[in-house]
Amino acid sequence: MGFNAREYIMNNSSSKNFDNNHFENKLINLKIFHKILDFLNISSLISILTLSFISFNSQRLWTNYYSNLIQIRTFNNDLIDNISRTESYYLGNIEKHDNFKKTTSKDLIYFYQLPRISKQALLPYIFDNLRRGWIDSKFQRGY
Repeated sequence: MGFNAREYIMNNSSSKNFDNNHFENKLINLKIFHKILDFLNISSLISILTLSFISFNSQRLWTNYYSNLIQIRTFNNDLIDNISRTESYYLGNIEKHDNFKKTTSKDLIYFYQLPRISKQALLPYIFDNLRRGWIDSKFQRGY
């Protein structure tokens, strides 16, 4: 049922009469060929695994780098927004400052300070003020 290398070599050789040494040489060559193929398969598998781990690491580093770039871009946009608000505030204040008029002594309004009234004389002062108001017609009846 299984594959027999000896029978395969005997059936496929050109002459049926060959010595045992010739058969052993072909068998050794076949084993060496299989070992070389096994080595190549294993080395290719190891190189594929190594390169895939390197690519995963590179992908992780690139993702971290890209995330940092997005954070920096967001920070810069916020910074630019804050700078533009600050500039507009200061420009508005400069425009307001230009609209202010320089005052002169004619622009000042002087208020006369009312004499201080003690609490005891407050009631006669109120009645006196009302009497003067009636006299000056400051307090008039409504319609």
